Order: sequence, then C-alpha cells, then structure tokens
Amino acid sequence: MTAVTALLGYAVLLGAFGPRLLRARGWTERAPRLGVLAWQTAGASVLGAVILAGLILAVPIVEAPHALSDLLAACRLMLRVHYESAPQPIAGYTGILVSGAILLWTAGHIVAAFGTTAIQRRRHARALAMVARRHVDLDALVVEYDQPLAYCVPGRHRCVVLSTGALEHLDEEQVSAVLAHEHAHLAGRHHLAINTAMAFGRAFPGVPLLRAARSEVPRLLELLADDVAARQHDRVTLAAALVTVANGRTPAMALGAGGGTALLRVRRLLAPHDPLSRTERLTGGVGIALLAALPLALAANPAITALLERHCHFPG
Repeated sequence: MTAVTALLGYAVLLGAFGPRLLRARGWTERAPRLGVLAWQTAGASVLGAVILAGLILAVPIVEAPHALSDLLAACRLMLRVHYESAPQPIAGYTGILVSGAILLWTAGHIVAAFGTTAIQRRRHARALAMVARRHVDLDALVVEYDQPLAYCVPGRHRCVVLSTGALEHLDEEQVSAVLAHEHAHLAGRHHLAINTAMAFGRAFPGVPLLRAARSEVPRLLELLADDVAARQHDRVTLAAALVTVANGRTPAMALGAGGGTALLRVRRLLAPHDPLSRTERLTGGVGIALLAALPLALAANPAITALLERHCHFPG
C-alpha cells in the first residue's frame, strides 16, 4: 500500500502544482519545444501514476523464488492470499476497475479528438477544392477573402491557405515569413500534440495540470513556429506580418499565424528572451526524464525490494 499511496500522492501534487512549476520564470517561452515536451510528459505522468496505482492493488508483490518449484508455490500462494482474504478482492477489483476506466476514458477522448478533427479537415478540404485556387509559386491555396488570413490544414490533405486580403496587405518578404511559420506547423506535426492536450484536458477537466495544458501547448507551438520562421526571415518582418493577420479567423481544426496570441508573440519577436543555456536545457531534459520515470520507479520499488531481499544476502 506504500507504493499506492506514493503514486496517488505524486499524481495529486503534480496535477495540482504542476502548472505553477512549468510556468515558473517563463522558461518555456525561451525553449518552447522543451516546454511542450514538459507539459505533455507531466500530463502523461499524472495519468500513468494513477493507472499504476490501480494495477498495484490488483497484483500483490511476493518474494522472487530461486527455483521453478518455488515459483509455482509462490504463484499458488499469491492467488490464495489475493482471493481468499476478505480485503484483497475488494482492493484488487477496485484497482482493475479504476485503471481500466481511466485507460478507456482517456483512449475514448483521444479517438474522439483525432476523429473529429480528421472529419473536419476532410470537409474543409472538399470546400477548398471548390473555392480555392493553387498559387504555384507560393505552394499554397488562395481563397477570395478581403480580410488578411493565413493558416495551414494538417493531416492527409495538408496545405497552406492564404486569403487574397493577405496577399494584398503583405509584401513578398512578409508572405514568405508567414509561409515559413505555417510550414513549421506542418513539418513538426503540431496538430498531434494539440489534439492530445485537448483530449487529456477534456477527459479530466478537474485536474489543473491537464486543464492548463489545453491552452499552454497550442501557445507554445505557436512560439515554436515563430522561432523556426525567424531563423529564415527577419524578426521585424515576421512581427509585422503577424500584426497584419492577427485578426484573421482560423478554422477550428487548422493552425493559423494569427489568433489571440499574435500580439503577445509580436512583443516576443521584437524583444526576444535569451535562449536557455546548455546547462539549463540539460536540467530541463533531466526533469522531463524524471517525470516519465518516477511513476514507474515508484511502482517497481516493492518488486525490486522483494527481489533484493530474497537474492542479495548481506553479512550481518
């Protein structure tokens, strides 16, 4: 039960205080790729800890035997202890029920999130096929629309869409910068991370960490796409382009250069933070590895302890 308590305590603490830790000192804005990985790993770590706690209740730990006969006897003993005593069946069935329910609930929301956006993208692709024209030089689709608009549609029918208003208000270099931003989304498959974050947040809206990730992951991916575009184009040029397309209404299943965070991103482009140092990146990587490994370590600790007690004999 110690491992179960530790896993549940870890899940509660990370789920409640994780957003404060991940937002501390704005380090994710200085390294958005690392930030996205941290948010997603932390969310998976919370869910994994609860699932492992349920499995531990269902699978009691026994000492590792030396021989085959001991192994068979231990298995028989484990089954008897697990099913003949009164408290164990309740705890075991509860653990299986909780773990299975979380897995199915999460998987259902993931399938729904990816399935819904896939259907929306197919419908949008059919609509674009009727109203848009391909601009060969830009490798983009152009739609007749007065308002400056730029977005990309990921997935099987991936494409970048520009409005005629965007082409009229942006100069050639600004158009190239916007296209670089959108191609960064497509190349990085950012929609996968966004759909996963949305699915986790919708499945467990009461968990502060998962709820906050629904807005933080898309925001950080926009910063990441800005950084990729800024390596190829002048930051001032990109910032000016973002201001122009900031008010464009992007379809729900698409990723756009504008949006509600555009003005904040413009400030970041014009007054960029120093990137994380190599030591800070290494520290962040170690922290993410710990988030992934700690639930497994807590769950495996009773089995490792039993194995060492049985096989490692230390002189008294």
